[in-house]
Amino acid sequence: MLGAVVALAGALVQGAWFPGGLLLALAGAAGLFLGGAYALRGRGGAVAPVAGWIITVILLTASRPEGDFLFSAGLGSYLFLFGGMAVAVICATLGPGRQPGGGAARLGK
Repeated sequence: MLGAVVALAGALVQGAWFPGGLLLALAGAAGLFLGGAYALRGRGGAVAPVAGWIITVILLTASRPEGDFLFSAGLGSYLFLFGGMAVAVICATLGPGRQPGGGAARLGK
């Protein structure tokens, strides 16, 4: 759910204050993704917010029957879409990995 909220807020901010809004939107997404990974103490913790973010962004890019859409065809929108996906991969990679056997328990401590 938080991924959807961050995606909607980022979509509005990145278009309103380019380029600062774009950086703010991507920083917010990175904080959410990495925060999820650290909160659940594993890289899989980033998956839930990333999934919510991606689904929301894809739904926001689709045009409606009335012809309305939230994203324009500008450079900022594409940077938000692809930059957010790149941030998601980076945060899932940098998140803490789980150690088999409890880490220190394996060393006899």
